[in-house]
Amino acid sequence: MQFSDKRNSTRWVIILASFLIVTLILWNTYSFFQIFKNEERVKMEQWALALKTLNNADVNADTELPLKIIQNASIPIIVTQDNKIINHINIEEDISNDKNKLAGFLEKLKSENDAIKMEYSPGKFQYLYYGNSSLLNKLKYYPIALLLIIFLFGALVYNFYKSTKMATQNKLWAGMAKETAHQIGTPLSSLIGWLEIMKADNVSETIIVEIEKDINRLQTITDRFSKIGSEPIVEKKDVIEETHNSFDYLKSRFSHQVTFDFVAPKEPIFISLNPELHSWTIENLMKNAIDAMKGRGALTLAIEKEGQHVRINITDSGKGIPKNQFKRVFEPGFTTKKRGWGLGLSLTKRIVEEYHKGKIKVAHSEIGVGTTMQISYKLG
Repeated sequence: MQFSDKRNSTRWVIILASFLIVTLILWNTYSFFQIFKNEERVKMEQWALALKTLNNADVNADTELPLKIIQNASIPIIVTQDNKIINHINIEEDISNDKNKLAGFLEKLKSENDAIKMEYSPGKFQYLYYGNSSLLNKLKYYPIALLLIIFLFGALVYNFYKSTKMATQNKLWAGMAKETAHQIGTPLSSLIGWLEIMKADNVSETIIVEIEKDINRLQTITDRFSKIGSEPIVEKKDVIEETHNSFDYLKSRFSHQVTFDFVAPKEPIFISLNPELHSWTIENLMKNAIDAMKGRGALTLAIEKEGQHVRINITDSGKGIPKNQFKRVFEPGFTTKKRGWGLGLSLTKRIVEEYHKGKIKVAHSEIGVGTTMQISYKLG
């Protein structure tokens, strides 16, 4: 058996043992509740007998014991005769002084316990109604309090386990990203050397320029991966210019079957951002949009200033997203593609919200019509 299997088995044993312990505690509490309830029933029967004894006692009879039993009662009691309340004890003053409240309290006692029938003279009866003592009421709510504590404890353990798991995953992804950046660095250095040789051999300037663009892009990608797991440096940049650079790069590398449109104010808009990570965000969203259109359609990127925020809207004419998936698309591992790990939008959300303190959401989507993804950053 592998270590992971043993660990899973241990978890199940702990869960089952915890469930068994909770079940035993609840069953034991229920047993105590029934025992106390039966004891209170016996006390009330003794109280009724003591009352009957006092009512039938002679003047010279010994009434010390019945009086003690009556005086020691601490349970709310109402005595009725011919459906009329003739006596009550241990009931709050505001209830006992109000006939309507007292009648309502009587109905409550009837629902809690069965009445005790008292024959005060041949063929004539009184009925004793009583409620649960304060101790019994506390014991009744104890299982609920226990379940609530267990639930809160379970939520705390789950949150701790989830946080630990996420921290481990983050360390793993950060390590993989840095290793990827390191591995890319070696062939990239070689490519730069070959480019210099091509320049010396007088290769076409057009070819060299395009290769240089791709090498610069590889360097940017390497820089991006090296930043994962560490706090990126943000600086004041014109978001229009930075976004337009990424837009132009992708536009030149996709089929002419996709119509690209860039809309933005003429004056610059400065915000705090990391250029490499911001370009990664734009590229991820544009690639997702192009994938949703299956490489054919219209893509519009619009930047607008609204109050103290700047909005970046990327709209495609693709297949659309169902409304119940608007939030799920940002979850790690969620994807509608046959291939892919579903990490693109999750990573984009992290870059926007954690590193740039912005917001990203599905602003609008309609099945068969298209989707608008929106990024919002604070100005300044």
